[in-house]
Amino acid sequence: MPAKLQAEWQQKRNAWLHVHGVSNGGDLNLLTVEDRQEYHRKFTAKFHEFLDAGHGGCVLAQKANADLVIARLLAGHGKAYQLDAWCVMPNHIHALVEPAEKMTLGEVMRHWKGGSSRDINQRMGRKGSLWQREPFDHIVRSEAQLEHFRRYVADNPGKARLRTGYVVGRGSEVTVRAHAL
Repeated sequence: MPAKLQAEWQQKRNAWLHVHGVSNGGDLNLLTVEDRQEYHRKFTAKFHEFLDAGHGGCVLAQKANADLVIARLLAGHGKAYQLDAWCVMPNHIHALVEPAEKMTLGEVMRHWKGGSSRDINQRMGRKGSLWQREPFDHIVRSEAQLEHFRRYVADNPGKARLRTGYVVGRGSEVTVRAHAL
């Protein structure tokens, strides 16, 4: 996402959190249910709208780059974590993941983001950051919520009106690949 757009979003989000007595996005559980819903409507949904609109470099729309990310996602499946529904979009990914007992979500994310960033930068002959620092993560608290997130992940390319440049999977299986050959 372009730095200016992200900074504007972050400034509005931080102001909203301050008004609601929360110091950062990690403390959302301190909010009432209604305030959490408002937060997600105003900020989480908006951020995803920006991503779906195709802001940023969209390097994952290239099949070779998407394949590097998919290799990282699948590498620890069944060992370091259980991978459920996932989707590689042109400029971001969605993944439902349950870390293994001795793993943290942060360790899983570092493996995915650090490894794929290194691989893609090497492939493209570039340097620098590929992923934004702050991921959006949610704890799945019920079967109904799990099904909701599975649908969200699977439906994300359609919601973004993509015809190509994405891959959808579940566990170690690719269920839809929409890349130009």
